[in-house]
Amino acid sequence: MMTCHTELRDSIVEAVKTNVEGKDVAVACSGGLDSGLVSALAKRYARSVTLYTCGTSNAFDVAMAKDLSEKIGLTWNHVQISKSNICDMISELALAGDTDDAFTISYELQLFSVCMAAKEDIVLSGQGSDEYFMGCAKFVGASDDEYAILVETAKQRLNEISVPCEKKIAKHFGKTLIYPYLEDSVRSRIDDIDILEMKPADMSSRKSVLKDIARDLGYGFLAERVKKSSQYGSGTTDLIRGLAKERGMEYNEFIDSICEDAFKGKSKMIRGSIVTARVDPIVKAKAEDILGRQGMKPSEAINVLYERIIRDGKFL
Repeated sequence: MMTCHTELRDSIVEAVKTNVEGKDVAVACSGGLDSGLVSALAKRYARSVTLYTCGTSNAFDVAMAKDLSEKIGLTWNHVQISKSNICDMISELALAGDTDDAFTISYELQLFSVCMAAKEDIVLSGQGSDEYFMGCAKFVGASDDEYAILVETAKQRLNEISVPCEKKIAKHFGKTLIYPYLEDSVRSRIDDIDILEMKPADMSSRKSVLKDIARDLGYGFLAERVKKSSQYGSGTTDLIRGLAKERGMEYNEFIDSICEDAFKGKSKMIRGSIVTARVDPIVKAKAEDILGRQGMKPSEAINVLYERIIRDGKFL
């Protein structure tokens, strides 16, 4: 077991305390380690803490968050998503977050739902833990070189796509988002740790440093909690897949059709058709690094490739 990093532990506690002391706060809670630790620490300092969980009626996250609320003694609210409201939510999220990216929408529906339902002006999030404490499943089994690339690209997506989108969503609802794990004081302490020290050997050893911190703070039960990615734990992915299938569409195609209607008549970049493809994450990271240095987006590269195929009448 890794030894607890005292200064990092204290910086996380201080990040929560500074932002919530004496205030009424909401927590976007999935019931796992990340949001669970934020919730437990907020209870120490905030005037009131209410947990909000987005999910279908039988979602994994809903059961986990309800159980967590009982264990730490906090009020909990279930923000239910279903066939009857998810299309409207996707449409509003696309406009509020200024995004039509299907992947982004799939995991931001949860935060969107919480901001929509929360009565409190301040919303705490456990966002950033996967990227900075090495909780992503793709980190397991990667070579050291591949691991370093995956970590860097995960952090890049978080900071350049996810967080800006979430802040726009929060502004749409008049909320202030707090990210304890992304505070400068916390990230600077994380940066002092060699990322290879935090590299997970298997699925159960992910976020080992944060688990040790939770134990050291007296929340050992949080370190043992199982977690799924938000889009799966909330049930949103299965729900969207089912609706897409009913309409004879692919997942991305279905979300794109909703966004197309949402942005109709709005000032938005010229939109094109979706290309759905599975790409090796290392190949993707290396290619996009080269494209980025040339000032080119992946969509532009795909367009160039397709134009070349049309021009030459063949792929190679």
